[in-house]
Amino acid sequence: MGRQMRVLLVDDEVEFIKTLAKRLEMRELKPDTVYSGEEAIKYAEEQEPDVIVLDLRMPGMDGIEVLKQIRGAYPTTQVIILTAHGTEKDQEEAQKLGAYEFLRKPVDIETLMDKIKGAYKRKLELTMSAIAFAEEGEFDTARKIMENKEQNK
Repeated sequence: MGRQMRVLLVDDEVEFIKTLAKRLEMRELKPDTVYSGEEAIKYAEEQEPDVIVLDLRMPGMDGIEVLKQIRGAYPTTQVIILTAHGTEKDQEEAQKLGAYEFLRKPVDIETLMDKIKGAYKRKLELTMSAIAFAEEGEFDTARKIMENKEQNK
């Protein structure tokens, strides 16, 4: 895959996210962790992660607001919602906003790994098709492909 996949875990439950990070590290991932929506946005501005695993219910900026901002600023970054409290309405809204996946806690670690890998593959596909058109000077086409792929998910 070339470079290391950049994965960000976002959850205000510190122990949960530290344990999750360790379990992912045992599977050759090196995720970063932050504990609030605000920190997630700041991290994305500095690092632009490939995949974000995001909790919905957090004090301050909630997961839906983080998802909106990330999708707007970084259209190829894939977001997986991982929540203990999500409703069907939350799931519908997350999907409308372009979340890659909506998972409920507790999640099987292998399932989560598969979803992270799938999300990373999707990010690479989106990036590659945009680059191919951009190299041909087709910037508008590249932008439309990005927008269409996201809408048709």
